Amino acid sequence: MIVIDPGHGGSDLGATFKESQEKLFNLKIALRVRDYMEKTYTVKIIMTRTSDKALSLKERTDLANSTAPNFYLSIHNNAGGGSGFESYIFNGHVPEQTKTYQEVIHEAIMNQVKVKYDITDRGKKRANFHVLRETKSPALLLEVLFVDNLKDHAFLNQSSFIEDVSIDIAEAIAKALDLPVKPQPKIFYKVIAGSLKNRTNAEERVSYLESKGIEAFIDPILILGEQHYRVLAGAFSSRENAKERVNALKRGGITDVYIVTEKPKGAPSQLPSKPEDKFTIRGETSLTDQQMDFFVQMVNPNAPLLGALYHRFGEIFGVRADVAFAQAVHETNYFRFTGIIRKEQNNFAGIGAAGEGNPGAAFKTAEEGVLAHIQHLFAYASTEKIPEGYLLVDPLFSLVDRGSAVAWTQLNGKWAFPGTSYGQTILSIYKKMVNFTIQPLVEQKLKLEQILKAM
Repeated sequence: MIVIDPGHGGSDLGATFKESQEKLFNLKIALRVRDYMEKTYTVKIIMTRTSDKALSLKERTDLANSTAPNFYLSIHNNAGGGSGFESYIFNGHVPEQTKTYQEVIHEAIMNQVKVKYDITDRGKKRANFHVLRETKSPALLLEVLFVDNLKDHAFLNQSSFIEDVSIDIAEAIAKALDLPVKPQPKIFYKVIAGSLKNRTNAEERVSYLESKGIEAFIDPILILGEQHYRVLAGAFSSRENAKERVNALKRGGITDVYIVTEKPKGAPSQLPSKPEDKFTIRGETSLTDQQMDFFVQMVNPNAPLLGALYHRFGEIFGVRADVAFAQAVHETNYFRFTGIIRKEQNNFAGIGAAGEGNPGAAFKTAEEGVLAHIQHLFAYASTEKIPEGYLLVDPLFSLVDRGSAVAWTQLNGKWAFPGTSYGQTILSIYKKMVNFTIQPLVEQKLKLEQILKAM
């Protein structure tokens, strides 16, 4: 068992620079380390926090000591004018195992980030930090980079660096603790050199690539019911090899190139078996703008008319807008905002809300708030890129484990914590919306049938 502790949180911002806050970098890295380790190794991970909330140092070490883990990891970022990576253990008496863990983990991380990003090694250090002193298990604190250094700050704002350093940390821990690897289904990384709506354009792209010595062919695919022609420029069992092909294509002038991850046919589906658990986040919207608005205004006549915004953005991102609307009804109590979220925040999904004193994100307009909601659902339900032409307004998009919730019930424990029935609650409200819409239509149908019989 391992405890991972993202430093700071909530009102405790940690180091700040420009508009960046250390607490969010810490959380982003810690969540990615957890997700990678749980998918790759046989290990139980306990997080001290999974959202932007404040915890005292004592609360962190009390949690760690109460679970008696094999290892405790505190993840931080630095400040104060320096640059680079460093690690810490307690400066008093520690078991030899703690020293060994620091040696192995520090060196394994530096061996990767030094080569890939030329990160400065600030060394293996010791300090009288509370979390290192009061934790009974072997404990290590990492200072990944310096928030207030321009070079380091740029890396921390690159999703590719966050991904790489998180995996490097996870692999280093696995090496130090000798964690057993989970059996993994074979995964292929396909390099897509453009997804085009016109087959002739796709054929021209294939011819161009072949003239450059790159074998390519057309892979027809339906995306949200619309025919596209993807140009497949390689399929690799190694993600690193796929990245090399992507970089080569970009150097050759192909800019709309990306990687898709696919399991072979016959691999287990991501969807559970219960009928309600098969109702996906992505799909068609069945209710009209007016039907959504009418439903909520029967309970709250002062509710804002948001049906059209949900419908528009839901269609663009391929998200079921009417079910997202039901989620907003749940989060805002029929847009009466009786909880910690205030009306003026335009936060209809509770994004970033983490209890009293932390009401979460705020958006300038209702339109931006609805877009952020749909983007947050898109992040959970998909690994695709944001549709072209749309700015990313969801502040927590990069913290989401992309593609980890295909169905609404898979949001349980992710969107809301513990939230063991969160998705079911949303679907329950959605069923009310559907039944509310159907009833007058049934009555109208009966009346019209009677008219026809009387004619």
